[in-house]
Amino acid sequence: MSDLKLFRTTASGVAEISGGAMALEKSLQTLFEANLEALLGVRFLASEFITNEGGRMDSLGIDENNAPVVIEYKRASNENVINQGLFYLDWLMGHRKDFEWLVMERLGKEVAQKVDWPGSRLICVAGDFQKWDEHAVKQMNRTIDLVRYRRYGDDLLLLEQLTATTAKPSVGAATATTLSSPNGSGKKYKTVSQQIAEASPALLDLYHAVSDHLQAAGDDVQVKTTDFYIAFRRLKNFACVELRNQLSKILAYVRIDPATLEMEPGFTRDMRDINHFGTGDLEITIQSMADFERAKPLFDAAYQNG
Repeated sequence: MSDLKLFRTTASGVAEISGGAMALEKSLQTLFEANLEALLGVRFLASEFITNEGGRMDSLGIDENNAPVVIEYKRASNENVINQGLFYLDWLMGHRKDFEWLVMERLGKEVAQKVDWPGSRLICVAGDFQKWDEHAVKQMNRTIDLVRYRRYGDDLLLLEQLTATTAKPSVGAATATTLSSPNGSGKKYKTVSQQIAEASPALLDLYHAVSDHLQAAGDDVQVKTTDFYIAFRRLKNFACVELRNQLSKILAYVRIDPATLEMEPGFTRDMRDINHFGTGDLEITIQSMADFERAKPLFDAAYQNG
């Protein structure tokens, strides 16, 4: 692992906090499964999920964008954790009904109907990885996150996202499919890809300005296109962006606690008790480059929370 050092500051000086791996691999898995949504933005579904070929996935979950997630842990070095995880991911893709049934049992029918299979992910958590592991995953057309951890003392856990790759979608023309709203109102929406394709030049320029800024926030930013929104994420979503062509505006939902800000009517809105697409409790409305400039500090703060 890179030589990260953590110090506790006191009135008399500083004291280094020793870091290391967990004593047992199972302890690492138990810690993550108890806090999976907070640590990785993944809703926990099952532990030690058994395949019909005798294998056991360490953890199985579904992320904020409804993509299936296989999580594999290794206490110290990777020990073939990537190949093992890819095997399980392949198995899962061939047994979709088993996964969808599990989602329905744990989270309900509505979530089970929205599983994003093309976005299926593998997250590998280990005490360390080799440099060729990082290179290898970049050559694979799979969505893979390599996450390195280190435990400091009894109460500190460091997570470092080393590499994040996103599978390239299969090429296909956008269709005129309409989709139902998330609140069951029956209202139909065009996909976000259709909204982008049909946007005016001015709105498209504004969208690209927003997108470019969010992607430039850090080299660990990933972009995920869903039916309803574009998600910008690190380990977790930090911003979800929609286009509203008829209203000539962009809506961004960001990972910021609205209670920490004073809402500005027409610009920011508290969405904690309002159903909406994507994740993020603060809505930002962008209708001009001036709005975009005002939104930049909020985007940057959301990135830090991702």
